[in-house]
Amino acid sequence: MKNNHLIDNTASILKAMEKLNNLPNLPVLFVTQSGTITGTLTDGDIRRGFINGLQLQDSIEKFMHRDFHFLRDGEDNFSKLKEFRKRRIKAVPLLDKSGKLIKIYNFTEIKSILPVDAVIMAGGKGVRLRPLTETTPKPLLKVGTKEIVAYNFDRLYQYGIINQHITVNYLGEQIEAYCKRYPNSNINFDIVYEPKMLGTAGALRLVNYFGNDTILLMNSDLLTNIDYEDFYKTFVKKKADMMVASIPYDVTLPYAVFESEGRRVKSLKEKPSYTHYANAGIYLFKKKLLDLVPENVSYNATDFMEDVIAQGYDLLHYPIRSYWLDIGKHVDFEKAQKDIAHINWD
Repeated sequence: MKNNHLIDNTASILKAMEKLNNLPNLPVLFVTQSGTITGTLTDGDIRRGFINGLQLQDSIEKFMHRDFHFLRDGEDNFSKLKEFRKRRIKAVPLLDKSGKLIKIYNFTEIKSILPVDAVIMAGGKGVRLRPLTETTPKPLLKVGTKEIVAYNFDRLYQYGIINQHITVNYLGEQIEAYCKRYPNSNINFDIVYEPKMLGTAGALRLVNYFGNDTILLMNSDLLTNIDYEDFYKTFVKKKADMMVASIPYDVTLPYAVFESEGRRVKSLKEKPSYTHYANAGIYLFKKKLLDLVPENVSYNATDFMEDVIAQGYDLLHYPIRSYWLDIGKHVDFEKAQKDIAHINWD
């Protein structure tokens, strides 16, 4: 994307028009001078320039828009999204401190830019799905036209989560090879090999570096269209130290239930319903909580949550109201094949 959307300030307007014509999905150019972004140029800028008397021989700098929107590396860029959406801005450059381009955020491809690193647990043996997993790791089993884990890769990327750490063990070389040839080169994959099975959270301590202060931990065998931005915003708004996604589970009793004091019946509830919340296998937490995770021992996410509670940190849950499925058994795998065509990924 960088080369297609960049143009030097010495190029001609005809060259700019030619480049814009070849960018039908995102017709915007970023004008550079000695590698530094100095302005933006669109078809509208060129038309306005001609209306105002500019000629073909005039420099790009006379046509370009100098007061452009951009993001600065290392700053709180998520808070600027509201303004971008209000102005319907489709592309924003991420610049370093000297003004040089790091990358371009294309908001026709992504929904958000969450300051989050993801850890995707993909080391399990998938025993309950044998014989399908005897030679293929469960994350690489196909649901519809894509591998299970690809839906998670792509969903995270939609929300700007590009640092994705994949923990592997069983048939891990297949997952590593798959990530190396993954078609989306904008995702920063980090393959983390477990020396032994470390549970659903033990491999967190094997990740060498997290680029953000918030970490998302999830199982690789989930199929979900959870709104990660709303999940993150709720985590921040509630000032949680850790937040676990939950699945509402309704239970209806088939009989009337007594409301009583001792043996004295005060009232009846006819076939009452109760809502419980189950762990959905997706967690947001502050990086400082990594100190609670022991090294080189089996340690599950449930252990992690118990330690968070025991240490007095705030653990909250976030009910998922959209699609969610844990593909653990053959019946789940078959359900996923039926559901996939009807899941809304927008």
